[in-house]
Amino acid sequence: MAAEAEVMDELRRLRARVPQLTGALAASVDGLVLVHDTPGVEPETVAALTATALSVAVRMADATGQGDFRELLVRGVYGYVATYAAGRSAVLTLLAQDRVNVGRLHLEGRRAGVRIGELVDAAAEQTPRPAPAPAPTPASAPAPMPTRTRTPRAPRTPSTTPNARTTTES
Repeated sequence: MAAEAEVMDELRRLRARVPQLTGALAASVDGLVLVHDTPGVEPETVAALTATALSVAVRMADATGQGDFRELLVRGVYGYVATYAAGRSAVLTLLAQDRVNVGRLHLEGRRAGVRIGELVDAAAEQTPRPAPAPAPTPASAPAPMPTRTRTPRAPRTPSTTPNARTTTES
């Protein structure tokens, strides 16, 4: 990604503005790490879990009529995990201590998410996209798979009288 250094600078500036942050990660919505500053935490795991949580959050916002996803906040015993939309194809996940000012976390996280989104989206627009593969010609097209047919199953005949009672003699 061409904007990797700029995104990393934004993460460092964010951590300087909010000293209670213990980690920051920018990831694709698919769960791939773009840039991270997460000492002591496995960034690939956080990115994958972020993608999963994002999927649920997007569906929840949509199902309840709340509009497009903006942010997700999880509070644990030892702190917070906050995820913010970052453009069309990225998310920003922040890890913070329990003593963080949540209002400040949201303010700075939202601003950083907008900036990172701009950087990632601009880099994606500049990346040349591969040309679509040509359609296969009839000579190189694979043969169609044979169609499976099922023979109809014969109706079962009951082996006992319907609703028959069984008794045991002692």
